[in-house]
Amino acid sequence: MEFKIAVFAGDGIGPEVMEACLAVLRTLEDRVGGFRLALEPVAGGAAHYVATGTALPDESVRTAEAADAILFGAMGMPDVRQADGTEVAPLLTLRRALDLYAGVRPVKSYQNAPGPLADPRAQQINLVVLRESTEGLFASHGKGVVIENREARDTMVITRGTCERLFRFAFDLARKRKAKGLPGKVTCVDKSNVFRSLAFFRKIFDECAVRYPDVLADRAYVDATALNMVRRPWDLDVLVMENMFGDILSDLAGGIVGGMGMAPCAEVGDRHGLFQPTHGSAPDIAGKGLANPIAMFLSAAMMLEWLGERTGTQACLEGARLLEVSIERGFSGGRIRPPEFGGRDTTSRIAATVMEGITSGERR
Repeated sequence: MEFKIAVFAGDGIGPEVMEACLAVLRTLEDRVGGFRLALEPVAGGAAHYVATGTALPDESVRTAEAADAILFGAMGMPDVRQADGTEVAPLLTLRRALDLYAGVRPVKSYQNAPGPLADPRAQQINLVVLRESTEGLFASHGKGVVIENREARDTMVITRGTCERLFRFAFDLARKRKAKGLPGKVTCVDKSNVFRSLAFFRKIFDECAVRYPDVLADRAYVDATALNMVRRPWDLDVLVMENMFGDILSDLAGGIVGGMGMAPCAEVGDRHGLFQPTHGSAPDIAGKGLANPIAMFLSAAMMLEWLGERTGTQACLEGARLLEVSIERGFSGGRIRPPEFGGRDTTSRIAATVMEGITSGERR
């Protein structure tokens, strides 16, 4: 099976992390066999905006739409702004254009990957932040207003259609996780005690939960969830929430397992899938070889799993699992130690360690 992959290298550390990821994917192709990735570089990002005045050309959107999947590097630069003061955001454009409503952000602890939580149970963290990615407060992107330089307004949008498919996605995901021995619980995270829009969000969640009697359904306010993600994150499973809440809590979740270099993401719709690390472009370390590529590698594993499940290609599923296991063994064996964990491993060295694990790993 050959799959067309649209590759956005990104800005800052994006290109060097993407280069390492593509080398890992080529190693997987050779080791596993049975699938081939036809990689097509695609233009877009802050640097492209500075050079051309366009952050995401129409041609790039068409290429992404025609691809089987999208690999997306860290994109944007803090000092590259549009006329309204906001950063250029090609990812938001792609989410809307491709209807990528489910932002799947797994959070998992790895042995010898130190996090800030002292409790030994932190080694059991294995949860998913599921972020609605097309509406919520982000629906105001490009539409907010400033009135007479004295008042600014952005509007939150919650629709039944998007909520219903998001919650179906959440319960289906929890059901799959339950089959793997995980709790199989979905928690609706909201602020329904204050906002009518989020009371509506919870109402639709409750309606959907009835159709999944085999999956535990829970509800929690976003502030209490933030507290519990620090106090007892090992008790959490699938957390489903509005766009802005998901943006914030997914970063918190990354922090409790060592940082954003450990935080992968799949942006998924009914027809398209985009896979990216959730860290930023980090221009302060760009070109120094200090970027942790693990989040990009794990995102690539999510891409292979998604392709394998959609097409029935077992080789993709095997490749995803082999990549994950190689990363796990690299940490457990003390052979992966990124700079943010006090180590000296460069981006390329981490990639080499993972590729060695793939080459020597047991196929399943």
